[in-house]
Amino acid sequence: MNWLATLVDYGIIGILLLLSILVVTLATERFLFFRRLDPAQYTSRNVLELHLSRNMHLIGTIAGNTPYVGLLGTVLGIMMTFHTISTSSHMETEAIMVGLSLALKATAIGLVVAIIAVALYNLLVRKTKDILLQWDIRHER
Repeated sequence: MNWLATLVDYGIIGILLLLSILVVTLATERFLFFRRLDPAQYTSRNVLELHLSRNMHLIGTIAGNTPYVGLLGTVLGIMMTFHTISTSSHMETEAIMVGLSLALKATAIGLVVAIIAVALYNLLVRKTKDILLQWDIRHER
């Protein structure tokens, strides 16, 4: 069952760290785009909205799914713990604690990534709405 510990430690947590890097990269790109954007250059609100919302779905998808990836790590860590308990002739506290700590670590990292992704997504959605409202005000007839 050592492969399961490796899967949780490097696989699940590695995926979560990769997703966190992806979220921060996408959000940074969006914030830089918003900073240099001049809404007055757009004659169509739809084109502006299309440019503003680029890659936002990825941030939202990551925000929605990272708790489940963390939960998968939790389930695998607990499965490893139960397997260790069932195959041992005597219960080793150390082996049980390793499995449970892996499970909790995966959960914690999944929640941290999700919280950051949701916060960034909400900030970007709000900024997008502000820019669109500015465009609407400028182009009122």
